[in-house]
Formats: sequence, C-alpha cells, structure tokens
Amino acid sequence: MKTFQENSDEDLIFGRNSVTELIKSGRSVNKIFFAEGSHDGSIKKILALAKDAKIICEFVNRSKLDKMSNGGRHQGVIAMAAAVQYSTVEEILNFAASKNEEPFIIVLDELEDPHNFGAILRTADAVGVHGVIIPKRRSVSLNSTVAKTSAGAIEYVKVAQVVNIAQTLKKFHDLGLKIVGSDMDAEKNFSETDLSGGIVLIIGSEGKGMRRLTKENCDLLVKIPMIGKINSLNASVAGAVLMYEIFRQR
Repeated sequence: MKTFQENSDEDLIFGRNSVTELIKSGRSVNKIFFAEGSHDGSIKKILALAKDAKIICEFVNRSKLDKMSNGGRHQGVIAMAAAVQYSTVEEILNFAASKNEEPFIIVLDELEDPHNFGAILRTADAVGVHGVIIPKRRSVSLNSTVAKTSAGAIEYVKVAQVVNIAQTLKKFHDLGLKIVGSDMDAEKNFSETDLSGGIVLIIGSEGKGMRRLTKENCDLLVKIPMIGKINSLNASVAGAVLMYEIFRQR
C-alpha cells in the first residue's frame, strides 16, 4: 500500500487498488480526494464503498493530487487515513459503564486547530475523560500533528466522529447526562456550578465558540471569569480549566 507523509500531517494513501483495500480494511479514513472528471468504473466502485463507509469525498483539480502525492502515481484518487482508529459513541458509553463510572465526555464543536485538539486529548487522559466526540465535517481530524501534540494521549483517549452533533447531544440528554457549554456571556461561573454526575462538556471552535444549535441543546452554560484585557482563552486552555473542575467535583 503506497503512502506519503504530507508535511508530517496526514497519512496519504494513493492509487485505486490501495484506496479500495484501505476502505475494505475498516481502517478509519478522514477524507478521500478524487480528480475532477474521474467517473469510470473503478472510481465509481471506490465512491460506492466510501459512501457505504460514510467517508467524506471531495473532487479536486488533478494538480492538487499531483502535489499531494509528490509526483507519485495516484490514478486520480488519494485517501487521508486517520492516525489511529476512531471509536463509536456506543464504545465510549460502554467504556464508562465498564469502569462503573458516570460518563465524562467532551464534545468539540468544529474545533479546527490540531494543536488545540492534541492538547485537549492530553488533558482528557489526565482527568479520566471516557471519550471525545468531533463532527465529521468542518473539524480537525485525527492526524499526526494531533498525535504528536497529545504526547501519546491519542492512543488512550477514545475519539468518535458523528455526522450530527445536535442529534448526538439529544441522545445524551435522553440518557440523563448533563450537557454543559462554555460561554463567556453565561450568568454562572464554572466554580459555582454543580458539575458532578454524568456530564458532557462542549468546547467551541477557536474564535466562534459554540454554534447556535449546539448551544440550544445545552442544559446549562458556564463562564470562566477573567479580569484582563483579553476576553477569551485558547480553546485547549479553557477546556483544561473546565475539565479539571469537573474532575475535582467527581
């Protein structure tokens, strides 16, 4: 199977046979790129396999694939394989149950910086988080930059991808979990809030915070008080503060 490391960030696998076998193997795939205008039989087969596996596909200019493959024979298709295997939401919940613990889950709402993601995974491992959930689209994925920044935590913290964050939060609500979002305009400080029991902590994207629909699915919002000139914290720093408060209360 041909692979190429692009800027040490993604494990790229190219060639029609190689990508076909990658999908069949069940290994987690972040995205598959196809050359524009490629619609022959083997490409249609790969597209069908990708659709069944719910893998995101994108058609791009062939010159982009040439650059990604560093001149290798990509045959019009390149897959971006995940650094480690993704888990499922059910596996995360089962993991908490196997430890006889109330679920402690982190949801990243369209976080984009792999360094923030890696740092969050490192803290998540330290405080006993059972799993982290990210959306399949418009989100950083499990790549080698995340792996490096996590200092090994990527091997121990379960990460699941979901198509719809809002629907996943509703499922957690039905299970009786408390859904908590971080918002600078919240009325309560995090330290004044009951964060015990089964909990889902949402960390929003850099700069934008949580999306409206995500915020509407929260049971409560908390803020981190600040007295300086800068009115926001780095996503991984804010996440660490809140995760350790939950850890303390648990």
